[in-house]
Amino acid sequence: MSTATTDKPSSGANQSETKFDAEAFAMNVAQAMESGGKALAAYLKPRESGEVQDRPPPELTEMVKTFTAVAEYWLSDSSRSSDLQTKLAKDYLDLWGSAARRMAGQNAEPAIAPSPRDKRFADPEWKSNQFFDFVMQLYLLTTKWAQELVRDADGLDAHTRRKAEFYVQQVANAISPSNFVLTNPEVLRETMASSGGNLARGLKMLAEDIAAGKGMLKIRQSNPDNLVVGVNMATTPGKVIYQNEMMQLIQYSPTTEKVLRTPLLIVPPWINKFYILDLKPEKSYIKWCVDQGITVFVISWVNPDKRLGTKSWEDYMKEGPLTAMDVIEKVTGEMKVHTAGYCVGGTMLATTLAWLAEKRRQRVSSATFFAAQVDFTHAGDLLVFVDEEQIAALEHDMKAAGVLEGSKMAMAFNMLRSNDLIWSYVVSNYLKGQQPSAFDLLHWNSDATRMTQANHSYYLRNCYLENRLSTGTMVLDNTLLDLSKVKVPVYNLATREDHIAPAESVLYGSQFFGGPVKYVLSGSGHIAGVVNPPTSNKYQYWTNDNIKDVTVADWMKGAVEHKGSWWPDWREWLGSLDPEEVPARVVGSEALPPIEDAPGSYVRVRA
Repeated sequence: MSTATTDKPSSGANQSETKFDAEAFAMNVAQAMESGGKALAAYLKPRESGEVQDRPPPELTEMVKTFTAVAEYWLSDSSRSSDLQTKLAKDYLDLWGSAARRMAGQNAEPAIAPSPRDKRFADPEWKSNQFFDFVMQLYLLTTKWAQELVRDADGLDAHTRRKAEFYVQQVANAISPSNFVLTNPEVLRETMASSGGNLARGLKMLAEDIAAGKGMLKIRQSNPDNLVVGVNMATTPGKVIYQNEMMQLIQYSPTTEKVLRTPLLIVPPWINKFYILDLKPEKSYIKWCVDQGITVFVISWVNPDKRLGTKSWEDYMKEGPLTAMDVIEKVTGEMKVHTAGYCVGGTMLATTLAWLAEKRRQRVSSATFFAAQVDFTHAGDLLVFVDEEQIAALEHDMKAAGVLEGSKMAMAFNMLRSNDLIWSYVVSNYLKGQQPSAFDLLHWNSDATRMTQANHSYYLRNCYLENRLSTGTMVLDNTLLDLSKVKVPVYNLATREDHIAPAESVLYGSQFFGGPVKYVLSGSGHIAGVVNPPTSNKYQYWTNDNIKDVTVADWMKGAVEHKGSWWPDWREWLGSLDPEEVPARVVGSEALPPIEDAPGSYVRVRA
């Protein structure tokens, strides 16, 4: 059955000119119901075959336990409980009085207003239409009350309070009236204008996304058309010159006659794929580095399966950056490299530097960290998922599979910004029936990778749970690591709106290195603050030499703001350390001939 309307959603002035077609609406509702049946079938099929075992997600158990702790405080005292109900009742009465006065034609101030930055309620009809205005204010008052329950509950430990705040926000985001057809004015207008065509398209996409997720909803954030790794993204010319079972090492072809003598080794996170640094050419940090006269080598991590489940943090270090340094020496003749690590790749780089320092091996000239943490005291909302019980449960699941599926980690990251990365797509995809645009960054974000059980367990316990790296108690390869012995110059980049590696965390971690550290704060967040090419002329960055015993707020008071990208500042810093140049190098060598074109085959394996 086909929809009775066009495949393109209506918008703007055309909506008011389009007449509702009852026959087309009936056809589209039938189409939507048929797609709903397909969605249900796609959900049930892997469960009936045993591929998927339905169990309550551990997060649900944690949420119930956390909310129980909050409820116990309020219900343990009848006066507190009574005050609680009275406050909510008063807020509702104020709202009802405001709504009644407005219905009578009087001017009435709203009982509560959304934040100007809240995109969910940006449509004018949320304020101009009395029904939608009432529903919105009712929602905002209720969620404000729930948040105050957590804020004012005495006796909660810091971790329980953090979890409660997080889970309340998740529930609040999920029940927003903007997420439902009958309480979202934009969706209702679209439904009337297209005679239900939006719902037919949306349910069809829902069925496709559940099928693509093999029984789990895999929300599409980007249109995959014209977004192919090695064709439209990750196109900087280069070759894979070495590979083992953990990584491929890519060397990029020079574009300048001379290059810095000391090459650059980039250690990306294995939680995501390296091509975040090599998106389209105009956004590519790797291409920019090559054009700046740098010999660039990048690790492309394997997307592991159960066979590699026992690969540990030590294995990643030895078969990743340490092996890469040996290969680079064979290819270029240089014993030392500049290094750069992004996110958890930066944490891996820091442990590698500490290991090298303890072994008294001089292999590194400098270290650059992109939104990476070495201390996890201020690690942000990801700490919600970290305690002994949750890690033990995760380890139990990973032990059976050998790996943590990339979709689970991706969902955790998306939950940190669920309005932007989950619910906005639920509304636009499945309610408005709009195909998302082709956006390289979001395509990369959905290209999740698996993580080995041994490596991920070590990371969670030694970094997030026990914070061993900065305290000097982390043991790796029977070696006690001490960051104060890392004497190489460090360029430590944080991003101001980072929800994964908070700027406070990165700044605090700067003090643990034993050499000179340049802390730089970039505008925007974990991705856009790093991937910010100079040609885009976006955002800004701040510098301040004072990094000892200072918060970000105090650091900002003495910081100097610079417009645009931090990339040229970093290149100037790198050149100041070692300006010597040599003729541009060919890719590979006689002993290590190229294996295949960049970006290689490992990066193409999808979870």
